Amino acid sequence: EGSSRRRSWGLLVTAGVGGTLVALYAVVTPFVTPALRKVCLPFVPATSAQIQNVLKMLENRSGSLVDIGSGDGRIVIAAAKRGFKAVGYELNPWLVWYSRYRAWRDGVHHNTRFYISDLWKVSFSHYTNVVVFGVPQMMPQLEKKLEEELQCNARIIACRFPFPCWIPDHTAGEGIDTVWAYDLKHS
Repeated sequence: EGSSRRRSWGLLVTAGVGGTLVALYAVVTPFVTPALRKVCLPFVPATSAQIQNVLKMLENRSGSLVDIGSGDGRIVIAAAKRGFKAVGYELNPWLVWYSRYRAWRDGVHHNTRFYISDLWKVSFSHYTNVVVFGVPQMMPQLEKKLEEELQCNARIIACRFPFPCWIPDHTAGEGIDTVWAYDLKHS
């Protein structure tokens, strides 16, 4: 009876440790794998000042909005509160689910959508307002992609890092809270 009890405890402890490790892997992996990509895209939440600067760049604008690398959905939710139909694309499924929950909690889930997707596999051609939280290594390729896909009335708002070749039409904020707005003028 004593060895049977020890075996049961051993199985219970093994199952508990194994289950904990699997759960930890499922939670941590989406946050670690972006750092292992060719271009490291870590999750860094937008500050309140950045959100206000983005909203300032969206004043007197209408149409659809997309946040590329939407993280926890702060920009999408803030834009939806201002009346935009807003969409976020994010690689991390936990952040997408959390964004959906926050949009529901804040009462703007009807005006928001969040997708788990790689930005290089999405066409942004039907958006008139684009917000980007990128890193310097990806900005040249993204600049080319957006220039090819967007219509001439589109506004692109870059946060933390500007595009390398474009000259901004508007700038707001300072330091890490700086945002640059680019109005496409090509046909």
